[in-house]
Amino acid sequence: MTIQSNSAGAVYAESTGGWAKRPALHAYLDIAIVVVVLAGTNLIAHFTTAWASIATVPIAAVVLLVLTRRRGLGWAELGLSPRHWRRGSMYALGAMGLVIAVVAIGAALPLTRPFFMADRYATLSGALIASMIVIPLQTVIPEELAFRGVLHGTLDRVCSARGVFAAGSLMFGLWHIASSLGLTSGNKGLTSILGGGVVGQILGILGAVVVTAGAGVAFTWIRRRSGSLIAPIALHWSLNGAGALAAAIVWHTTIN
Repeated sequence: MTIQSNSAGAVYAESTGGWAKRPALHAYLDIAIVVVVLAGTNLIAHFTTAWASIATVPIAAVVLLVLTRRRGLGWAELGLSPRHWRRGSMYALGAMGLVIAVVAIGAALPLTRPFFMADRYATLSGALIASMIVIPLQTVIPEELAFRGVLHGTLDRVCSARGVFAAGSLMFGLWHIASSLGLTSGNKGLTSILGGGVVGQILGILGAVVVTAGAGVAFTWIRRRSGSLIAPIALHWSLNGAGALAAAIVWHTTIN
């Protein structure tokens, strides 16, 4: 009997003359491995040493890429195929232009301006370094490689499109729990609404999970539409990097 597997993880058995409806066991194993690695990476990055917080996520993303390539995921499944670079770049330019325009408007309007006053971006030089170096290399590229690349590719082998959207976005939201523990205390706009106590902190965490899960839906959509990680990387950077620069400009103009 000849057995093969297709890109959806279904098993072909020659004796039955068709694709069996059950997904391949190894595809579920791949998903489990990716989720465990991501969970461990998140804990190490946020609750150990400063050096671990810098290097853990990029290293984990590369490790996951190597592991899933060895498990048979193709470059197209990972969003890294050269044949999708042009389409990905077109979507990237459109996404960046839209987000930068929205961020600029938000930073200029008195109603939304306080939400840009995050104290970690209180200086222009610090925000520039964060936007152009730290955020792309430590956050955006590794996270997109891990979530919209590896996790997306493994989920896509056993899940429907809705399943990929739901599971991938939920996990991306949960990924941000640790990084949002001090969210309300470091943002004047959020503190004024949610408060700075335990209740405010919990509400801030829940809000961060919901918002980042929603962002995960957008990142997944643009990744599927373009077929390339270039587009979600650009969209992700636009939200984080442009937001950091806007925060620094708001601090600078408000204080001065």
